[in-house]
Amino acid sequence: MKSYRPIVWSLAVALFCTVPASAEPEPGQVMISVGRLLEQGHYSRRKIDDKLSKELLKSYLEALDYNHLFFTQKDVDALAKKYETTLDDDILLGNPDPAYAIYDLYKKRLTERIAKVKELLKGTFDLKDSGTVEINRQKAAWPADETAADEIWRARVENEVLAENLGKTEKNPIERITKRYDRLARSINEQTKDDMVKIFLSTLAQTYDPHSEYLSKSELENFAINMRLALVGIGAVLQSDEGYAKIMELVPGGPASRSGEIKVGDRISGVAQGDKEFVDTVDMKLDKVVEMIRGKKDTVVRLRVLPVNATDPGVRKVVEIKRDEIKLKEQEARAELIERPLPDGTTHRLGWIILPSFYADMEHSGSATAKSTTKDVLALLNRLKQENITGLVVDLRRDGGGALDEAVNLTGLFVKRGPVVQAKDSNGNIHVSRDRDSTIAWDGPLMVLTNRLSASASEIFAAALQDYGRAVIVGDSSTFGKGTVQNMIEIGRVMPFLGGGNQAGALKLTIQKFYRIAGGSTQLKGVLPDVKLPSPTDHPEIGEGALKAPLVYDTVDPVPFERWNGNLFKPELVARSGARIAADPEFRYIMEDTELVSKRLAENRLSLNIDKRKAEIDEEKARKEARKTARAQVKPAGEKRFVITLDSVSSPTLQLAEEKEKQDAEVRKQRAKQDDDDSDDDEAPEKLVDAIRIETLNILNDLVELSRGPKTAAATPAK
Repeated sequence: MKSYRPIVWSLAVALFCTVPASAEPEPGQVMISVGRLLEQGHYSRRKIDDKLSKELLKSYLEALDYNHLFFTQKDVDALAKKYETTLDDDILLGNPDPAYAIYDLYKKRLTERIAKVKELLKGTFDLKDSGTVEINRQKAAWPADETAADEIWRARVENEVLAENLGKTEKNPIERITKRYDRLARSINEQTKDDMVKIFLSTLAQTYDPHSEYLSKSELENFAINMRLALVGIGAVLQSDEGYAKIMELVPGGPASRSGEIKVGDRISGVAQGDKEFVDTVDMKLDKVVEMIRGKKDTVVRLRVLPVNATDPGVRKVVEIKRDEIKLKEQEARAELIERPLPDGTTHRLGWIILPSFYADMEHSGSATAKSTTKDVLALLNRLKQENITGLVVDLRRDGGGALDEAVNLTGLFVKRGPVVQAKDSNGNIHVSRDRDSTIAWDGPLMVLTNRLSASASEIFAAALQDYGRAVIVGDSSTFGKGTVQNMIEIGRVMPFLGGGNQAGALKLTIQKFYRIAGGSTQLKGVLPDVKLPSPTDHPEIGEGALKAPLVYDTVDPVPFERWNGNLFKPELVARSGARIAADPEFRYIMEDTELVSKRLAENRLSLNIDKRKAEIDEEKARKEARKTARAQVKPAGEKRFVITLDSVSSPTLQLAEEKEKQDAEVRKQRAKQDDDDSDDDEAPEKLVDAIRIETLNILNDLVELSRGPKTAAATPAK
């Protein structure tokens, strides 16, 4: 991907060499830059013209008012008449005024609606209405006028009151709803012109395809943090709470936690850099507060704090903290060692590696200390091999992808050197990414677990191992279907005479499409499993095809590669798994729930009669209780699970997963106590059975047994 940057640089100089220098990038100049980069750098090479202008206006209105609740059809018609065929000209001329004007109208309509909702809340609701409320209005028509909108909102507010009355909270339902709308009003009033331009330019980028996006400066930094799994700060998770930045979580071992002076629930009212004056942060946007608290390693930040346990609400204290690097441990690869007893008294030791994303520290690429998915997985795998595992699962459920190089290198841990993925640019040029290391870290039975949330780099990894015949792919009927390559271009780098640096944000631009080494694309179709399992995520509303303006599926010629010399016994695995699934009540529950969710999505309505809603709740409770009773009758499998993290990978002893889960549950419980909206007398949720995980291990057991030779295979003949 880096090889494309010189092309972008030469394009930038040609476009912007005549722009005068400026300390801060002007929104209009950023708009011109984004527009030209999209026209000339996007895979589709689509022009910004009247047709795109019409699509952009529709998308911008829906980005602001996605549920069609605040604008009316009269508003939409008036905006179309004024802007439908002129937004393209405004973009290329650098005129952000239409973006501001449309947003201002949205803000006006939202403010007016909040005032009306508060008036409605002063009235009475009998909650015995025979009508219904539409849940999701994204595909509904805009309300014709204000009168039609009032009718829609009366039903929605009545539903909110009904829902609060059905809840277990002792708090006044009207007060809770009012507080919710006050937060919405505060949020909309915090938005700046930069925010408006950000929404507008992101919408523009996404008219090209769903994965092109404009990122603000703070979003660009967050992207980098998520890729390198580290940031410099104090180690606190913040949330906006009535104008304050509230401490919701402390990172264990982070500077704030080590100080002992910051508690979960504390609220920040001011921030100072070193010995400088405090800046009042009350009613300041949360991302601005976060930006002020982050900084360079070993520098000092002072916080003015309202302690959560102070008896006097006027009490303030000042806390001084030295910033340090914070590792985002929860997003790292981790593993489990699983001991499964067999009927003959022996035990299978199986490995399970969970990979949340394909992360990499691109800023320090090549450094021995740089963060790397492949390096971390190899460390975990080596520990599992020390524990004498006989089979391995790589769990990519919910892995949305990440760095392309990591997908290629990780594939190389399981196959000999060879091609991994093809990428085609807008000129039709094809580049093949290869693993050039002939060593193999694991040559035993291997499975990859996916679902519809497995995307991009996850799909490259799974597809390559499937094409090589190296692994059995298990999961939903397909993966997400994201088969495109994005490059991150800092706008300041293509506006050198503006002196903007990263203040201008960045454009994540789709520049290529991925193709499997066998020739097919992962775009739209995703990766199909060898063994399909019923799953709650296996729904057509999840995936590339459910997004707006996805690129089409196509194919290229395959490239030569040497398939793995081994039998994966796919027909036998499918037959055995199918028999177990048919007899497993947990999979029956999944299928029942999936059918129920599909039915509710199709109906898209809720009753406004409290008695009917109570009956539905009672029915749901009865169903859960019946399942809970049935589960209690099931004899535990006697399986033991041990947690392996990157911190414990060299430890002589491993922690039981049950102990770790109890610790995590206690942390979540303490965190929930600080969240007034979510913790009111809620019962602890039942620990759900991960039937997909259990069946995946069953399939791996089968694969291990069948791979041991004809004698084992003959004992359980294929069906």
